[in-house]
Amino acid sequence: MTERRPYPSDISDARWALIEPILSAWQRARLERRPSGEPPRTDLREVINALFYVNRTGISWRYIPHDLPPKGTVYYYYGLWRDEGILAQLNVHLTELARAKEGRDPQPSAAIVDTQSVKTSTNAPLETQGADAAKKIIGRKRAIVTDVCGFLLAVVVLAASVSENHAGMRAIDQAKANYPTITKAWVDQGFKNQFVEHAATLGIDAEVVARDPGKRGFHVLKRRWVVERSIGWLMLHRRLARDYEARPTSSEAMIHLAMIDNVSKRITDESTPTWRGTY
Repeated sequence: MTERRPYPSDISDARWALIEPILSAWQRARLERRPSGEPPRTDLREVINALFYVNRTGISWRYIPHDLPPKGTVYYYYGLWRDEGILAQLNVHLTELARAKEGRDPQPSAAIVDTQSVKTSTNAPLETQGADAAKKIIGRKRAIVTDVCGFLLAVVVLAASVSENHAGMRAIDQAKANYPTITKAWVDQGFKNQFVEHAATLGIDAEVVARDPGKRGFHVLKRRWVVERSIGWLMLHRRLARDYEARPTSSEAMIHLAMIDNVSKRITDESTPTWRGTY
């Protein structure tokens, strides 16, 4: 294969070493089920590079550069990894490694929950959308759960009309299933007693962090700033600036991809090149 010029979104050797074992094991398991015993013909690293390119730049699938794998190949693997939970598994794996690097137990005991409503593109079916009256947005709602470092523990994408309580309960259920060690959670005032009571049934003490009525304008709120920062990390990936996906599960997979990109760089002490300081 002809050596191509790298894109800023390409995965480094160090980051590839973190995720390659899981993807290679998945590929071997699929090949073992083939009666022909054909060797793999697709370079999974180039598939990941193409997915990161789409995720970071926000392009549609048909605009994937010609020196990356074809659109059909990239989307084929993306669909398999989405539906078989491989992207979610990678995120769990990297989160544990990142927590260990921070000197924390790989299994978190505390979490922060928040939601974000985003507009949808014309790709999204009407039945998967809704209106968030408070935010004045017609689209979808992302409910995310992070640990105290801001690493993603769970994500659920629903219609924007779904209440924060319901979205939060779906997300905290997923987080508890992935990390049974969670016993504490912080949420904002949009979450009511229904969420707090549901969390209690899971063995989680949910604390509502209220704004200080004596302070005006922006001020840092206990623990809530962590999840807000995580949402900011996601917004660096243009594919997530609007929900372009036809299926909510694809939206969740794109969020997992963004966090795989982010957390793997934190483990290897890398950063994404920007235009700052180059002119």
